[in-house]
Amino acid sequence: MKPLRLLVNGSKGRMGQTIIACAKADPAVTLSGAIDVGDDLSAAIALCDAVIDFSHHTATAHLAAECVANRKFLVIGTTGHTDEEIGKIRAASASIPVVFAPNFSVGVNALFWLTRTAAEVLGPDFDLEVVEMHHRLKKDAPSGTAKRLAEILAEARELSYAKDARHGREGMVGERTRGEIGVHAVRGGDVVGDHTVIFAGAGERLELTHKASSRETFALGAIRAAKWAALQPPGLYDMQNVLGL
Repeated sequence: MKPLRLLVNGSKGRMGQTIIACAKADPAVTLSGAIDVGDDLSAAIALCDAVIDFSHHTATAHLAAECVANRKFLVIGTTGHTDEEIGKIRAASASIPVVFAPNFSVGVNALFWLTRTAAEVLGPDFDLEVVEMHHRLKKDAPSGTAKRLAEILAEARELSYAKDARHGREGMVGERTRGEIGVHAVRGGDVVGDHTVIFAGAGERLELTHKASSRETFALGAIRAAKWAALQPPGLYDMQNVLGL
């Protein structure tokens, strides 16, 4: 079987550079191109089988349209998309396989599963909080992973992320309500990514934590997702699908 030809979009960023390094070390894939802002997407996309995108959310809609036009499948690790941009990703997935995930780490996706399970087992008497920390250069907050963790908690409790998430607290905010989900973003240093889900009950507390020490875990997961997507029909998938969770 010929190696899968990958195009990395966002090649100058930290994740882009890590994906390039990991792709070069994987005999099952080959790097057909690496592009960033200002480069010719149309020329590069013709030479690949799949695009891995870790660029900026504003670039995703155009990239997805190009993938549809050229029948290339797409792996999206970029976060911070608007509802309109997510709608365009969904539309593209009607024509091509799209893996769209807030985090490609195997460990984090296990954390997603454990979070849902713990929320269901512990029930409504436990207060829910999500705390994340990333390096000082991260632009969006909360992280896509933290948002997904809060969404999972909201789904398990039949709540709404949009209405029930409480992003930080300041001043006389009153007592904590039973229905709120606290979400807190911490920034500093060169932290790759730490996420903790807190279940606080009367007399006990359960904390689920994942700490990433290298970007390689995300890069290897994205490449794994691209290999998996090559065998799938058109549709919108996430890393849970890739891992069979």
